Amino acid sequence: MILRPRQTLLVDRTVEALAQHGNTLAVAPTGSGKTIMLSAVVGRLLSDPDAKACILAHRTELTDQNRNKFERVNPSLKTSVFDAYEKSWDGNATFAMVQTLSRKANLDQLPTLDLLVIDEAHHAASPSYREVIDQVLVKNPKAAICGLTATPNRGDGKGLRAVFSNVADQITLGEMIASGHLVPPRTYVINVGTQEALQNVRRTAIDFDMNEVATILNKTLITESVISNWKEKARDRKTIVFCSTVEHATDVCSAFNRAGIKSVLIHGELSDSERKERLSAYENDNAQVVVNVAVLTEGYDYTPTSCVVLLRPSSYKSTFIQMVGRGLRTVDSQEFPGVVKTDCIVLDFGTACLTHGALEQDINLDGHDNLGDAPAKDCPECGASVPKAVMECPLCGHAWERQINLSRGVLDHFIMSEIDLLSRSNFRWCDLFGNDDALMATGFNAWGGIFFLNGRWHAVGGAKGHPTQLLAVGDRTVCMAKADDWLNDHESKDSAHKTRRWLNESPTPKQLQYLSPEMKVDFSLTRYQASALLSFRFNRSAIVRLVNAANDLNAHAHEHSTLEAA
Repeated sequence: MILRPRQTLLVDRTVEALAQHGNTLAVAPTGSGKTIMLSAVVGRLLSDPDAKACILAHRTELTDQNRNKFERVNPSLKTSVFDAYEKSWDGNATFAMVQTLSRKANLDQLPTLDLLVIDEAHHAASPSYREVIDQVLVKNPKAAICGLTATPNRGDGKGLRAVFSNVADQITLGEMIASGHLVPPRTYVINVGTQEALQNVRRTAIDFDMNEVATILNKTLITESVISNWKEKARDRKTIVFCSTVEHATDVCSAFNRAGIKSVLIHGELSDSERKERLSAYENDNAQVVVNVAVLTEGYDYTPTSCVVLLRPSSYKSTFIQMVGRGLRTVDSQEFPGVVKTDCIVLDFGTACLTHGALEQDINLDGHDNLGDAPAKDCPECGASVPKAVMECPLCGHAWERQINLSRGVLDHFIMSEIDLLSRSNFRWCDLFGNDDALMATGFNAWGGIFFLNGRWHAVGGAKGHPTQLLAVGDRTVCMAKADDWLNDHESKDSAHKTRRWLNESPTPKQLQYLSPEMKVDFSLTRYQASALLSFRFNRSAIVRLVNAANDLNAHAHEHSTLEAA
């Protein structure tokens, strides 16, 4: 496995910050590969065979997931687990559950650690985590403390400044969207006559007063306007609606159902079985809309979701990003055949965009590829050193002022720069036929390609021991990212031969033997281009079959949705 270049940069910056400060926090959104980057940081700092690290998490599934991915990134390092069932420190890296490790008897047995990594580090300010951190530093005052999270600002208002003095790096949603790893949002701010009232809602210790929000938004005329706007802009899309209170959500869900749109309701008072049953209805096409209250804000990723409706404000930008992020994941064509997702529509009927700025406004590449030095600034409230581009301090929540122009109701009029994956990739990509509609890259074990047909791009990949498979259908950037990640997953640094001298040499006699006559007389052809062309030739029938099948399926799905809409 190879890290994406942007992942490698975050790892570099994190390791440098640990050396300088002894602690650091790195921020990266869902879909950025936090576990992969976490594993690489640990691998860098365990070069000494006697060094020991602990990776701390709060859920069993996170521990198992982290360990499996860690072993892929660091196959030579020994791992162990410390949880309720297994209590071992035998590994170079031990994956621990905070609920188990924070017990006094277990803390007393804690070995001397060189590194403590906290996954989902927004929990680091809680008492159980602080007990572990304090004991690690008692055993070894020079131990490095590293945190990774997508959502640094805590709902209880507690800052992370007591644990971390600085932020090493922050991968933004804008970067992920521009690189094709998330789809772009198309945001509509719709004023239903409540913006002024919502801007005056009282703030509680953790958020706006949602009961007060409900008295403003939970009105029949407003709900009817919500449904009317949704039908106009997103009627064929899987949709998640965020409401202020259970009563508000119940009324909104009932209104959708009365309008003939199958909808389900999710809230914290449901049992686990009820929640699973209703989410299953949403995921199995028995419902198109799921209305919820503070349940699906984080940790829920049903990737065909391509519309998010905001019927509540948010005092934290991180909560705003979490809600919108439920619709930004790209779709796996293997898991969801025929589903094409190129963007996510965000319908904001509150003041989230007024408060925090549209997500698009964080997408400001301006020709800067984020690969150089990360200029820093000090937070005026807590004094933390944070990346200069950060507009909300990840450690204390201080917000820098930004200029927001919401004179238009639609926030999709900007031009977003696409990150050039062709140059940023670990692999060399070849334009197979010179017309930019078929590109391939190869390694020693795998190949990936993107192909344009009938207005859409298709990503296809193959590898030793794996059948050729369709990876994605949609925009060029998303397909390129999927194909590039396929190569990263199946190759190593040794096989990512992007700059090797032999790539530019002439084709070998064996390659020439299999090339078409017209290619044989192309004296500018290189050995690597010949390799890419041969990969295409040998896999052409599978590629054509998969791309044509995807087109037939997508055409049928479009025809079906058009008939439903009619």
